[in-house]
Amino acid sequence: MKILVADKFEKSGLAGLAELGCEVLYQPDLKDDSLREAIGSSDAQVLIVRSTKVTGPMLEAGHLSLVVRAGAGYNTIDVETASALGIYVANCPGKNSVAVAELAFGLILALDRRIVDNAADLKRGAWNKKEYSKARGLFGRTLGLIGTGGIGREMIPRARAFGMAVVAWSRSLTPERAQALGVERMATPADAAAAADVVSVHLALKPETKGLIGESFFAAMRPGAFFVNTSRAEVVDQAALERAVREEGVRAALDVFNEEPPGGSGEVRAQIFELPGVIGTHHIGASTDQAQEAIAAETVRIVREFAQGGRAPNVVNLAKKSPACCLLVVRHYDRVGVLASVFDGLKQAGINVQETENIVFDGAKAAVARIHLQQPPTEKTLSSIRKNSDDIIELSLVTL
Repeated sequence: MKILVADKFEKSGLAGLAELGCEVLYQPDLKDDSLREAIGSSDAQVLIVRSTKVTGPMLEAGHLSLVVRAGAGYNTIDVETASALGIYVANCPGKNSVAVAELAFGLILALDRRIVDNAADLKRGAWNKKEYSKARGLFGRTLGLIGTGGIGREMIPRARAFGMAVVAWSRSLTPERAQALGVERMATPADAAAAADVVSVHLALKPETKGLIGESFFAAMRPGAFFVNTSRAEVVDQAALERAVREEGVRAALDVFNEEPPGGSGEVRAQIFELPGVIGTHHIGASTDQAQEAIAAETVRIVREFAQGGRAPNVVNLAKKSPACCLLVVRHYDRVGVLASVFDGLKQAGINVQETENIVFDGAKAAVARIHLQQPPTEKTLSSIRKNSDDIIELSLVTL
């Protein structure tokens, strides 16, 4: 199996892929047209990326079977085109949770103690202990979590270590799960914002989360509260955040923002960082050695399972619900041509097969096939299928 790695990747991951017997093409600087050309000319079956954008034309250029995002988010990959071409898209969820939570708490502390301004003044030779001695402290304050996935859950024990209460909102957060996590469940994101001294956002970027943190959310925040975003820039209405900073005294720390450059280095101009009370980092939430080693190991696991069994774990673009309306159950002798005759009968009737599995009984003399169909076959079609093979023991149709 040929694998194209089009981003920086851990040596342990490259070694792990090679140990699988894969031919690894490590070209971490590929971007845009050069990546499209490499996909087309290399005949790679697997593409591994981190932050590199994977477009529809790139996917159409070659013969990829699997794209692995060596990280959690996959908004940089044209998943719709991949699905249309039958290309698996897999990610590595949860492997960077600790790293991102550590950075989020570092930013919270930096906001409270104004660490960035402290350091900048010392570098330019200014001493202002009187000014920087003013801080509220975190003990006894309330942390509001927006999102309780892997990263959000990692924030909870860290908040407790600082003596903070935790309120949380998530679409999937039930009262039972909130009780198990030891947090107070809020009905809406705005409710969480209103109850918190510090808000930390941990949402995946999806159509329903894009722009979720907007005017009404910031209007609900307490004057002078802290806002931290280490998830995705697109979940926040940045203009609304800027107004909250200017008009409500909200202080913000951002690891992600709208004007973020696409590459690893370059120039950046973002007006929001010119506002007092706003600090930022360079989209480094997952960038610890521990996190990258864990992601590399998970990437190797994904490729291994795909190479050995044809199925990849963590696939994000499989249909949540099949359009099949009925299930054809075929109990048959385990002999050559039985299923071929069934599929031939379905083809002649113009019936599309959505999913199928064939399970063999002990001794390998008989098996049962479960075939999901897009439309129900007529009794005439079923009768024809029965007659086509003497090895069919029983044929039954189940409405889904």
